Amino acid sequence: MRIVVIGAGGVGGLLGGLLARSGVEVAIVARGAHLETIRRDGLTVESPLGTFTVRVAADAAPGALGRADAVLVAVKAWQVAEVAPSLAPLVAGGGVVIPLQNGVEAAGTLAEALGPEHVAGGTINVLAWISGAGRVQHVGTPPRVTLGERGALATAPSPRLEAVAAALRASGVEAAVTPEIETAVWEKFLFVEPLGAIGAVTRAPVGVFRAVPETRALLAAAQEEIAALARARGVALPPGAAHRALTRVDGVQPDGTISMQRDIGAGRPSELADQPGAVVRLARLAGLPVPVHEALLAALLPQELAARGRIEPFSRT
Repeated sequence: MRIVVIGAGGVGGLLGGLLARSGVEVAIVARGAHLETIRRDGLTVESPLGTFTVRVAADAAPGALGRADAVLVAVKAWQVAEVAPSLAPLVAGGGVVIPLQNGVEAAGTLAEALGPEHVAGGTINVLAWISGAGRVQHVGTPPRVTLGERGALATAPSPRLEAVAAALRASGVEAAVTPEIETAVWEKFLFVEPLGAIGAVTRAPVGVFRAVPETRALLAAAQEEIAALARARGVALPPGAAHRALTRVDGVQPDGTISMQRDIGAGRPSELADQPGAVVRLARLAGLPVPVHEALLAALLPQELAARGRIEPFSRT
């Protein structure tokens, strides 16, 4: 099996490194100093699963890496639309593209660009980030990946996804294939999105804002809004999904932060439009009130606009 990973950040770098260490042929799309270091010195992973360096093919252009059996898309959600057309050469031989973003719209964006037959659904739960050029840091439990076919293929056996899941499991990743990937994607969104948004607003790690009654109540209300939105869109969330998501928050390591929170805090462009922004936009289409998300989006929008150069930057002291 040949796997190309698009984006060598925390998620892509970790998965690419683990797969390469286990013997899978891996190529990675990266850029800048990260790419230069990977080419020169290899990709280094620091993880409870081991600290190691692997050599992988790497380039800034997906089309330069040749065809793949599977393409794991691990760029930020706001980068998916831009990168999607460039993935066509990778799947010209029939490969499958699997998005691993935190939002709920990436698979649809990829399918529009590449054709639905080339795109499956996917989620990942992991705490990992770039710790330096050519280096990825992973903390906590092993990454957990869920894969699933979409649309008419959802209920049929999927040899291509089973092969990807087997390769991931052999590398140390917990991986499974589900016939209900849309539910899995929304369950992850229900868990991750409020953590990132509230973490960014409070500028506090999970262990702090979950322990403060007022912000814990805000978190619970945000999760209930997403659960209601998912059901309004026909997603079969199980009963009590929001309550279980809140319970899961108590299992996150106290100093944990979500990537959107880290990006906003560092003044970088973030997934604001694809997380709280998507909740607000999709809720309006459904005629559903989401006052918590309206407030979260409004509170974070000035920082996002500054990061994208649309308003004058302001002091972060």
